Amino acid sequence: MTAASLDSASKIYGTFAALRNATATFPMGTCTVILGENGAGKSTLLRIVAGLITPSRGTATVFGGAPHKQRRRVAYMSHAPMLYDELTAMENLKYFSKLHRSEGCDCAGSPEMALRAVGLDPTLTRPVGQYSQGMRQRASLARVLQTDPELLLLDEPFSNLDVKSSQHMVELLADFRTWPVAGGSARTIILTTHQASLAEPIADRTITMRQGQIVDTAVRQPA
Repeated sequence: MTAASLDSASKIYGTFAALRNATATFPMGTCTVILGENGAGKSTLLRIVAGLITPSRGTATVFGGAPHKQRRRVAYMSHAPMLYDELTAMENLKYFSKLHRSEGCDCAGSPEMALRAVGLDPTLTRPVGQYSQGMRQRASLARVLQTDPELLLLDEPFSNLDVKSSQHMVELLADFRTWPVAGGSARTIILTTHQASLAEPIADRTITMRQGQIVDTAVRQPA
């Protein structure tokens, strides 16, 4: 089954094409790594799948419907941590949990469980602004994992992380894929990076982009 798909999707800003005629299928239960340099169109593609922007041409579907109507099943972690520096990790997660509920979404889970899942202490009283970059990335991941998404979208999750923190992030994502899903479906991950080697351990498929276009798609062969 398909978690998300693009059919000849383009995103045009004036005379600039951030995404050009992209066609791709993201099978349910897989981890797809989108590779490319800055400006290749990776973030634009991800934001379309997340339902944050709509294609200028072509179509995008998520779980068979319009992306913006599937947001309760999708979580998007942007390049920026999207955390309040003056709050603790627990305070941040509780705040975002309330926002989800105020929007009529019952998908917000336990902030405490989400923090423990990424290896952070829920009782830590230090504000997020004093966290290391690796801790900030983990707190940001906990923010999106607490919604218990079926489709997890990550924009440059290894940005500014050292080798050890990057390996820890990969381990966390591998563990996320094992979480059970109601109804028997499987967790799906789509992430962007320009550091292919970091995501290789969890990549089932890779898509390479250049100048807004998909130039290559490869399926990882079983060892």
